[in-house]
Amino acid sequence: MLWQISALLISLGLGWALARMLRGRLTSHDVQLRVMRLGVESFSRVLAPLLALGLIALSKLVLQQWMPVNLLRLALPLVGSFALIRLAFYILRRVFARGGEAGALVLLFEKVFATVVWCGVALYVTGLWPDLIEYLEKTAIPVGRHKASLLVVAQAAASVVVTLMFALWAGAALEERLMRIDGMHSSVRAVMARMGRAVLILLAVLISLSLVGIDLTVLSVFGGALGVGLGLGLQKIVSSYVSGFVILIERSLAIGDIVNVDKYSGQITQINTRYTIVRGFDGIETVVPNEMLISNPVQNYSLTDRSLRLATRLTVSYQTDIDLALRLFEEAAAPISRILKDPAPQALLIRFDPDGFELELGIWIADPENGRSNVLSELNRAIWKSLQKHQIEVSYPQREVRILDLPPGLERSISSKMPVTEAP
Repeated sequence: MLWQISALLISLGLGWALARMLRGRLTSHDVQLRVMRLGVESFSRVLAPLLALGLIALSKLVLQQWMPVNLLRLALPLVGSFALIRLAFYILRRVFARGGEAGALVLLFEKVFATVVWCGVALYVTGLWPDLIEYLEKTAIPVGRHKASLLVVAQAAASVVVTLMFALWAGAALEERLMRIDGMHSSVRAVMARMGRAVLILLAVLISLSLVGIDLTVLSVFGGALGVGLGLGLQKIVSSYVSGFVILIERSLAIGDIVNVDKYSGQITQINTRYTIVRGFDGIETVVPNEMLISNPVQNYSLTDRSLRLATRLTVSYQTDIDLALRLFEEAAAPISRILKDPAPQALLIRFDPDGFELELGIWIADPENGRSNVLSELNRAIWKSLQKHQIEVSYPQREVRILDLPPGLERSISSKMPVTEAP
């Protein structure tokens, strides 16, 4: 017993130490070990119990030559179940809780999974596991025209769940890895991640069906029915999915672009296979179907150049020195940090309005995602202060009404009813 306890403690300690040492070496800045480092970083939480499990199995093989190893035989399923639970929790968090806290459903599934695993370990330790397998194998349930045992149904459900979970985890890891590549366009990275996840899920479904024993030729009937359904009732959804891949492949839109489509304008924050999220400058996020981005005209303010021209107009009186007003307009824009110096702000005389000179000041900004109203507000306040300082009058509509060719009696009647004011 002392030998077994010593071997168990040494295996657990060595497993923890080896896992820590391996993580420390392979997470260094060695470019040649990038793929291996990614795998160690991904399985860092389950690396220690897996190494300990291997060392316990090795100790069991060595010590069983001279003595009974019942304690090590008991420790193997306990440590293995612990590693299995941590691996399952890790995959669930990577797939369903990326970038945030785990939801209530994920936490509930984790508790149920841990309970099932520990119950299985308890049955195995107490020797009731073979009786449970025999009961499940003998109990049959009707499945259509045939009957299947509970053991086959459980194995089928487990294989489907396991393969799908590993496919989703592999898709999440692939997407995270692709998004870190700086030398590739964001649209190309997104379409490769989406296509990779779709291929992995398809392979997982086919592999799980093969493991269950379902003939894949039966999928031909299902594929035909699915094609008819897509052609009739799901054409809008399919059109959005196809449009999403077209957008990602041709790179006409990218994450971070400032766009205006239909009555929505803002910055693109996400491009998914079915929809695109446009975040407006007021903080409101709009879910735009990709079909709309393909079939409707889209104004992209940052397709080839992120610089955006803004303009503000003002009408001054005809007594104004027009050259001075234009110079004041351009000087008012100079201190504002967001306004570009190249191209420089330009003041223009647009037209001769009935109320005065209509002037326009055009400016360029390089960060339209930070909003346009705030920079225009700052610019208008600077212009107003400059005009007040130089006593330049901002014109407003004025109208003079003249009454012509009135009869003498009517003219005297109107004049007598109007108030008379005398100048001081």
